Amino acid sequence: MTTETDIWLHRTIAVPDPAVRLICFPHAGGAASFFRDWGGRLHGIEVYAVRYPGRGERIAEPVPTDLRQLAASVADAAMALTDRPLALFGHSMGAPIAFETALALEARGIDPVRILASGSRDAPYPPAEDWQSPPDEDDATVVEQLLTLGGTDPELAADPEFQELVLPYIRADGRMFHAYQPRPGRAVRCPVTTITGDVDADADCRPWSELTRGGVREQVVPGGHFYLVDNPPYALIQESLPARAGEGIAR
Repeated sequence: MTTETDIWLHRTIAVPDPAVRLICFPHAGGAASFFRDWGGRLHGIEVYAVRYPGRGERIAEPVPTDLRQLAASVADAAMALTDRPLALFGHSMGAPIAFETALALEARGIDPVRILASGSRDAPYPPAEDWQSPPDEDDATVVEQLLTLGGTDPELAADPEFQELVLPYIRADGRMFHAYQPRPGRAVRCPVTTITGDVDADADCRPWSELTRGGVREQVVPGGHFYLVDNPPYALIQESLPARAGEGIAR
């Protein structure tokens, strides 16, 4: 029987008696498959990848349009996993979705042990005009932007079938992200670790030090915006999370 948790969260590998469960949020245009190899690389950590609607196994569903509602749905699905501590890892657009999911979980009485905000740095928000919805660009422009950011195979990006399948939800993610307006005064209780490539000129800028009451730890790693394609931050994740089941468990 398929549950709401199964629909939203893909468990990469079952881990007996995990110390912590890590929920991973893909970037704009990303899918749960981005994290398919992570489950076998983190000791004692059970990895779940978020299945956004409108892609992958959920390609027939409407794409999300409201980032906070998307986060609330993930939080609802994650409630079945709260017999272990929860940590949230979000890359790029996934970082603010992880933040909103943490807020939603705290409202339900669950405190995540940490947010890992990848491809994001502790910095003031961009100017207000950058939060306006971008114009709909032609396919060639969107593909060029994908290749500039990295993380997409050039040969695959040139495939017309790939473009027909993927570009609609890439555009939709961009519209959803740009429509997301930060609300002042909202902060999570859990600590935040930011992970940014040392040559990442496209990192998400977010004043994490104002968005958490648990403190911010900033980590810089070699690479650009998609540093984690070639060098996933397994060691950083491992040392940032509880080592034994029950440590840091939610209230």
